[in-house]
Amino acid sequence: MTDATTPAVLTARKVPLRDRLPVISHLRRSVGLQRTMLVIGLIITTVFVLTAALAPILAPYGFSQQEAGGTKFGTQQAPSATNLLGTTVGGYDVLSRVIWGAQTALLVILCAIAFSIFLGIFLGLVSGYFGGWIDRVLVVLCDAIYAFPSLLLAIVMSIAITKGQSTLWGGILATAISITVVFVPQYFRVIRAEVVRVKAEPFVESARVIGVPTARILLRHVLRNSTRSLPVVVTLNASEALLTLAGLGFLGFGIEATAAAEWGYDLNRSVSDVTSGIWWTAVPPGVAIVLAVLGITLVGESLNDLSDPRLRTRRRAGRAPAPVTVVDPAPAPTSATAAPAGPPASTSSEGSPS
Repeated sequence: MTDATTPAVLTARKVPLRDRLPVISHLRRSVGLQRTMLVIGLIITTVFVLTAALAPILAPYGFSQQEAGGTKFGTQQAPSATNLLGTTVGGYDVLSRVIWGAQTALLVILCAIAFSIFLGIFLGLVSGYFGGWIDRVLVVLCDAIYAFPSLLLAIVMSIAITKGQSTLWGGILATAISITVVFVPQYFRVIRAEVVRVKAEPFVESARVIGVPTARILLRHVLRNSTRSLPVVVTLNASEALLTLAGLGFLGFGIEATAAAEWGYDLNRSVSDVTSGIWWTAVPPGVAIVLAVLGITLVGESLNDLSDPRLRTRRRAGRAPAPVTVVDPAPAPTSATAAPAGPPASTSSEGSPS
């Protein structure tokens, strides 16, 4: 019989996929008000995305259609069976314009975020890793762009790109590029700060010592550990892109009505209708902008709170804690025979003879 004990073997358990996905993992560990905000934001955002994707099916008419069955809709007509939300001052169906406007907004958001992510990540990666004069030049340039009023910069870029002519994809790309110029400094700052932190880690230094190529270090070691906060930035920038698109359209620098449906343009055309008591041309696109921005913002703010341990709400006290394995200590050894007794204590007799 041997007294040696076998040491416990610690095995690394693979994290399930649902705990690695950004939104799903945040939803699983959210509770209380944070979970409510995240669920509401996800529902509104899902409805917005589905409406944009299914616009050709959901919209009763085309975004620039002015007649049905050989009969013109008329201008500023009240809601009726033919036009459920009435018609605009240009004779377009309001409901169709709102539905098709969701598709335009989604396309602009996707294009703007895609362009911003690739350009911002590239510049932040190069600036944070190499440093030196490249870092100083890029930091000053991005700070100058970031300090410039975003909407005014988007207006200038939109005018320079479109030159007063807006087709469907031309207007979408022009608006997306103008929004990209505003968003690149934000991604640049986030990625650069993470790269500066990660490049000082021991595993990056080890890769340099053993001669790993710089491109592999940037992609496999630095970039993979520098994008943890991107989902939060993307959701927050999506709502900003939607507001910038609506602002450009409202000021008359967006997409023309005959090229695509756009909520900001429809609001601009309906300003004079409000004073005449015609509410149906302004309320639907305005409510659509508010709901879309609200849903995306709730998702972004909830992800931001759940990603920060200082802002994360504790789990309910009533929830059962995770099971803990308790190992009983080994019992103390016991002997079969009692210890031998010592010599008997001597007792003095009081009446002993001397």
